[in-house]
Amino acid sequence: MSSTWHILGAGSLGSLWACRLARAGKAVRLVLRDRQRLQAYEQAGGLTLIEQEQPRHYAIPAETAQADGPIHRLLVACKAYDAAPAIAGLVPRLAEGADVLLLQNGLGSQDAVADLLPQARCVFASSTEGAFREGDWQVRFAGHGFNWLGDPRNPALPAWFDDLHEAGIPAEWTVDILTRLWRKLALNCAINPLTVLHACQNGGLLGHLAEVHGLCTELAALLRRCGQPQAAEGLEEEVQRVIVATAANYSSMYQDVHAGRRTEVHYLLGHACRVAARHGLQLPQLEHLLQRLVEHLRLRGLPCD
Repeated sequence: MSSTWHILGAGSLGSLWACRLARAGKAVRLVLRDRQRLQAYEQAGGLTLIEQEQPRHYAIPAETAQADGPIHRLLVACKAYDAAPAIAGLVPRLAEGADVLLLQNGLGSQDAVADLLPQARCVFASSTEGAFREGDWQVRFAGHGFNWLGDPRNPALPAWFDDLHEAGIPAEWTVDILTRLWRKLALNCAINPLTVLHACQNGGLLGHLAEVHGLCTELAALLRRCGQPQAAEGLEEEVQRVIVATAANYSSMYQDVHAGRRTEVHYLLGHACRVAARHGLQLPQLEHLLQRLVEHLRLRGLPCD
């Protein structure tokens, strides 16, 4: 079995992982969406990672989805709404028993990908690391965080996990990955949409704590109904800690809207409201927040799904 890390999605986190793995001497190949992007990448000569103000260049090989050869290990680092469509083009190349790591925000996209890949092992990931693109093929490591990985269907630690430690990627294997993902989804639902609607940095929500309180109460009820009581514990306290700790930051959803990009609302607040409806749980504040956010996106000509 090949030990090559194929990485689909050369955005901020995909590039961050690719550079660290390559730096540690691991075999890495980027999978780019078409010949035009591949040509642009080859002209740049690779990826540049800026860490502690020090840029370093990595001439990582790249290919398109249509390239030859089987894929045994794939990191999917594209946006949640792009994950399943992007994977569909790689299905013929995925080897039987391939490992597919899913590094998407929110919930819903992971199951959509797993349904496409009955021959593969899908590993879910939750990351608090921060990175952003400074330009094409340039990424800045913005904030040290942590990565939790797990497989809801198979708790066994995969053989490749040591690659992450050797590459300096802080990671832990957990049998409770869904708890981690639900907790992160709840944090995002309590913070990100409000920063968009109030047009503020995270710290601006300190002036809207009554609204935050109402959302946290409903989100905790949803988590308990979904069989995730651990994810519900101390939720509001953690939301307030995150708001204070990241007071000067703009949420990722705010940044997407500000830049005129599609958001991941469908896999965050939208997912929470759909699951609540399936459980027959009335969450009026969350539902109203989703309606306000959808209207806000529509007025700006942005997709709402």
